[in-house]
Amino acid sequence: MQTDRNSGRPATRRSRAALAAGLLAGLLALSGCSASGGASDSGSGDSKRALSAGERSAADSGAGKAAQGPKEAGGAPAERKTSGGLPAGTHVIRTVTLSVEVKSVPGAAAAARSAAENAGGLVAGEETERVDDTREMSHIVLRVPQDAYDAVLRELTGAGKLLSRTSSAKDVTDQVVDVESRITTQRASVTRVRKLMDRAGNLTDVVALEGELSSRQASLESLLAQQASLKDRTALATITLDLSEPEPAAKDGGDDDPGFLDALGGGWHAFVTMLRWLAVAVGAAAPFLVAVAVLLLLGRLLRNRLRGRGAPRSPEPSGPSGPSATPPAS
Repeated sequence: MQTDRNSGRPATRRSRAALAAGLLAGLLALSGCSASGGASDSGSGDSKRALSAGERSAADSGAGKAAQGPKEAGGAPAERKTSGGLPAGTHVIRTVTLSVEVKSVPGAAAAARSAAENAGGLVAGEETERVDDTREMSHIVLRVPQDAYDAVLRELTGAGKLLSRTSSAKDVTDQVVDVESRITTQRASVTRVRKLMDRAGNLTDVVALEGELSSRQASLESLLAQQASLKDRTALATITLDLSEPEPAAKDGGDDDPGFLDALGGGWHAFVTMLRWLAVAVGAAAPFLVAVAVLLLLGRLLRNRLRGRGAPRSPEPSGPSGPSATPPAS
């Protein structure tokens, strides 16, 4: 009966023995141990144990490779990255300020708005003003997703002549993790206080627990607001774009030399300006001149009247019948 069992699987035993021997030799070579000579009858049991150990090692190795994911060149495990090119779990606030000189500010501003909106962003603010009769200047604040930040930045920079660029990146991963942990703790605290309120039977305890619950809920709402702000600033990068048009080109030096007509125009302008200032001066002094003229006229009239009263009267001439008449000649 024993012979029948052994004869029923000779090929299987030989293949397993060969596989076990190969795996055992590999393990002994890697561990640096020398192979012992002379296989004994207990070799089949050792081969079976080596086979099971090799299978477990291969399974563990395969699981480890699957957990590590793809490897970079050189055998090092590749680091997982987000769509924005940052390592997974990293939260960064990106801001950049661009000053670009373009041919047409309205056209460049429209292109910037389209670039932000097509990337899934938005226009947070825009202000346009006219510098002179021919030039405009625009100040635009754009919010774009982190994964489209580089593409939008290249498009805006290539719209014209780059005058200046200032960028910054602030890693707030620790702050995000801290806020999330505090939110979890605060929510658990609020839940515990609510359970205590359900169990409280004394009015004083209920009032005290209500005050504690209100305080903890306010802290929780503040933490939630911080979390929302961090999420918004890390999810969308801020691009501040200043657009300006070039100044008109100056004329050549030969064209700037004044001619006869330029001199005539300048002289006429100076003459008209002088007349204008004289008219302004006369208009300003006219009330004073009128007052002085009236005072002089009144003074002259008064002086003539006083002079007429103070003059002596001349004696009246006597008639021929008076005593002092001269006798007629004989």
